[in-house]
Amino acid sequence: MPRERYQDSLDGLRSEVLAMGELVTERLGDSLEAVENRDESLARAVAAGDDEVNETYLALEDRCVDLFALQQPVAGDLRFVTASFKIITDLERIGDLAVNLANYSLAARETVAPEVAVDAIGAAALDLLERSLAAYETGDAAACRAVAAGDDEVDALCQRASESVTRELIAETDDDGWAAERLLDDVSRVLLTVRDLERVGDHAVNIAARTLYMVESDPELLY
Repeated sequence: MPRERYQDSLDGLRSEVLAMGELVTERLGDSLEAVENRDESLARAVAAGDDEVNETYLALEDRCVDLFALQQPVAGDLRFVTASFKIITDLERIGDLAVNLANYSLAARETVAPEVAVDAIGAAALDLLERSLAAYETGDAAACRAVAAGDDEVDALCQRASESVTRELIAETDDDGWAAERLLDDVSRVLLTVRDLERVGDHAVNIAARTLYMVESDPELLY
């Protein structure tokens, strides 16, 4: 393949990874909106759209494999294709987490105290994802490190929310065992929501870590 066509293939891969990133970001945003507003139709749309994310992932996986097999990239090109291959895996998993969040929204019955905290965690996790994709697009090493540092905030928010909802359940148990039992399903839902949002942050850091390795051959964030 002439050098121009080869470079076009690499540029096309980057564009398609970013397009997948936009799709997943949109789905995550929709799932967060469904959680916040208890929007059943939006939640169902997120769940129904998972096939599109999976099909996009498989198509990009094939594209990466073809580049490995047919072009045998080396040095910086090899790091780029490898990073892209890993990043689409993280994006596919974030898409799965968005579906989880949508399903939790459909199962919700009660409003519990940490809902406001969940909104804040969701916004912070979505911001990390957007920043990690921007770093991949521009090859910004400093932005990669900033994403990793920002994940500490998401982790702290998750810990506080989990502690808050647990305290509320304990308080309800002390005051009224039946009330606590009625709350239990929704408390569990909030804890699962918090856990999955923390995982979104972790995947965003993975994207940043792979990008940093791609740009600087620096494994600092990989471990």
